[in-house]
Amino acid sequence: NPPLGVLSLAASVKQAMGDHHHVEVLDCQPQQLSYEEIEAYFKDNDWDVVGITAMTFTLIDVLMTARIIKQIQPQCKIILGGPHVHIYPDETIKKEHVDYIIQGEGEIAILQFMEALEEIRPFSKVSGIVYEEGGGIINAGIAPKIDALDSVPYPDRTFLPVTSYNSLLGRGNVVTTMFTSRGCPYKCTFCDRPMSPTISGFRWRSAKNVADEMEECVHLGISEIIIYDDTFSVRKDRVYELCEEILSRKLKITWDVRAHVNTLDASLLKVMKKAGCDRIHYGVEVGNDRMMKLIKKNTTIRRVKETFRDTRNAGIEALAYFIVGQQTETRSDIDDTIKLAKDLRPDYCHFTIFCPYPATEIYETGLSQGIIKEDVWRNFSENPKPGFEIPVWEENFTREELYELVVKCYKSFYTRPSYMLQRLSRIRSIGELKRKAKAGLEVLLLDPKKVATLDLSKAKKMKPNPS
Repeated sequence: NPPLGVLSLAASVKQAMGDHHHVEVLDCQPQQLSYEEIEAYFKDNDWDVVGITAMTFTLIDVLMTARIIKQIQPQCKIILGGPHVHIYPDETIKKEHVDYIIQGEGEIAILQFMEALEEIRPFSKVSGIVYEEGGGIINAGIAPKIDALDSVPYPDRTFLPVTSYNSLLGRGNVVTTMFTSRGCPYKCTFCDRPMSPTISGFRWRSAKNVADEMEECVHLGISEIIIYDDTFSVRKDRVYELCEEILSRKLKITWDVRAHVNTLDASLLKVMKKAGCDRIHYGVEVGNDRMMKLIKKNTTIRRVKETFRDTRNAGIEALAYFIVGQQTETRSDIDDTIKLAKDLRPDYCHFTIFCPYPATEIYETGLSQGIIKEDVWRNFSENPKPGFEIPVWEENFTREELYELVVKCYKSFYTRPSYMLQRLSRIRSIGELKRKAKAGLEVLLLDPKKVATLDLSKAKKMKPNPS
């Protein structure tokens, strides 16, 4: 996927300060750049500021990249943003080669930061900034949420080749992603949204503003968009308006969304299909009402089945996400998950072993109940070294048993002859056939014993892909 976060920041600087700042974006993942190639890039360029997106699972690569840059250009200011830094600001700013971090939404904060570098404002007045000074840490708090999202520039996709991005599920060979809203009103225990001051609640862009960005994508040669909102369809009126905009402009695009089953109905789904909606990703998560209530999903199995039926009847593909191994979950519960996955008849299923992530309700519960023995994520943020193994919920299952169960889920769903024939009949291009054939072989060859040996210690043997 294109790095929309840094593309948005680049667009903000370019739009507001383009006359006296040169901006570039480097995305190491599609180019599969090694550390040596990153080093060569920075030897050939001289930068005043480098901003890097930091997620917990990319932290090792982020810090290695910062070290490379500082060795070549010690005067360059390294600034980190992203989900990791607002969860662990103190631990992050203490890392060598990190000069500043920005907590929260960065489109306004990055402009204030550039003004501080030019001595137009003090650094302490930059929204969301954290830095070290006089032996202590200066923390300005979380940057305020941007409510007027229409005022935020679109991610500037011209900074990178649009042809670098595609999707396993995509119809064509060029796909982009898009955000039309921020935040989510739901309270799922496994998600950090309800507890985060930066992304709680729900804010949205106008239908016209979203359609303008879609039209810009079409002009760039992009005809397929994955809308990555946490919950796209919270406001049905906005979805209707967006569909009207797409149809009135006669935009030749297809688009995917992520939605909660409670937020859609048969009427809206038909309009979405007419406007080019090709697929909806639903977080189903579990297979019975007891587990639904426990994880605060705020829905029922009956409603899930109704929404999948309505989606199928509208001619829209459905992808169902499931999580295996959550709190109190038993083998019987997981059997219910497998049965539901088949009963829903989705086009795709995605099964994931439950990982209690930091800043979530369930992680705090695990620590308080002693199921998670120590604050493993904070420990990793303080000392990020290869060999770290992400936590799983070992209440009723061992880690190895969870790997076996998720392989069982995948094979139970995908290796049915009826499913394989159905999918083959709907493939529309050679590129789509190749991508899905490769994915199908990976499912067939899944070996729980091999999967169970994977952890971050393998990263040192792989070609790094810093973000």
